[in-house]
Amino acid sequence: MGHLTIWVNQYGYSVLFFALMLELLALPFPGEALMGYAGLLVFQGKLNWVTSILMAGAGSALGMTLSYWIGFKLGTPFFYKYGHYIHLGPERLEKVSGWFSRYGNKLLVIAYFIPGVRHFTGYFSGINRLPFRTFALYAYTGAFIWTATFISLGKVLGPQWEHFHGAIKKYLLIAGIVIGAILILYLLYKSSKERIKAAVLTMFAGLLDTFHSLGRVKLLVTGTAIMGVILFIFAVSFIEDYLSNEFKQFDTVVLTLIPLIFSGDWTPEFRWFDYMSSVQMLAAVAVLTLLGIAVKGENRGTEMAFLCFAVLGGGLFEQGLRYAFYHLPWVLSPVPAYVSAAFPSAHTLMAVVVYGFAAFLLIRHSRSPVGRIAIGTGFFLVVALVGLSRIYFQIEYPSDVTAGYIFGGVWLSLNAVLLEMNRLLQKVT
Repeated sequence: MGHLTIWVNQYGYSVLFFALMLELLALPFPGEALMGYAGLLVFQGKLNWVTSILMAGAGSALGMTLSYWIGFKLGTPFFYKYGHYIHLGPERLEKVSGWFSRYGNKLLVIAYFIPGVRHFTGYFSGINRLPFRTFALYAYTGAFIWTATFISLGKVLGPQWEHFHGAIKKYLLIAGIVIGAILILYLLYKSSKERIKAAVLTMFAGLLDTFHSLGRVKLLVTGTAIMGVILFIFAVSFIEDYLSNEFKQFDTVVLTLIPLIFSGDWTPEFRWFDYMSSVQMLAAVAVLTLLGIAVKGENRGTEMAFLCFAVLGGGLFEQGLRYAFYHLPWVLSPVPAYVSAAFPSAHTLMAVVVYGFAAFLLIRHSRSPVGRIAIGTGFFLVVALVGLSRIYFQIEYPSDVTAGYIFGGVWLSLNAVLLEMNRLLQKVT
């Protein structure tokens, strides 16, 4: 890295372009560290921010394109024979090729953030004969997102970049893996939707025979209790990590970044964002959702009941977590000084539940693909801004906000699944 920084100081954009091109050909270049250093030079006024992103993105895109055509032209036999020289031997080739042929094009965007994966996605795209237009759309988009992220972080952090570089890479890697896992699960569901539905119907038919004496309501309560146990286990696991003080570095990084990204001029906007999670706003959204169900909903009584249960139960769930965390002696005694009284964030938890349930119903009943995407994007944007406002005003720690997202997401998912189970049971009976 030392020689590269000297070259960047002397030759600037050219080194950034060629180093990233070579890294995407699976050569050992520290691309992310180099982009962070370029961001530092942007902070110092030695490089231009936009030009740095364009050159780095173009170099990455060229490297991906070359690796694509190498894989396309040479094909599988060549890599079976010589692939071990670039850690792409027969065993890895067979293992990854089948997976990549099904999901690779969708994961090209986030693959850049996963070391050891971005270096081979171009080759696998070519080997599996992914249409070049499809490859270019995803690969070039990912290239510019990746380079813009690291150069911008280097620019924002300035001299502090070297101190936080390792932590930022770790969190971006975790985020990339989580997003990739969610995307794979979605694609698996989409490709096997009819088989899954048939299996679920068969399962419920069997359950109905087994629990016929209990009736539909008691069966639903039993399912809710099972899901509640799973939810409790998940909550305890997250709390254990928190008590181990594993989020200290995460809090430090985020609390350093937010003031650097958002200056004091953003205060009026963030006051509005914070107001989105107020009791008045959440109550208004819940009432509007009830009115929407009354006008256009399916199974109106069921949807209204689940909305009320999700919202009121979400508040009780958050209070229950807080009570268990601070007052039950077998959970924690005494409470360490680093533990926040706002864990988990009630504002982000309830924002996820209220806005999420409304978005779930809108998406479920919408017939427009564009409309569904817009609703989903709007939901994620709202809850993200709510969390940012809590951190911006230093009301809550980033770990508190994240915990609110996680527990709120689990509660929302539980209620959405139970609602659909109820619909399915009605159809079966």
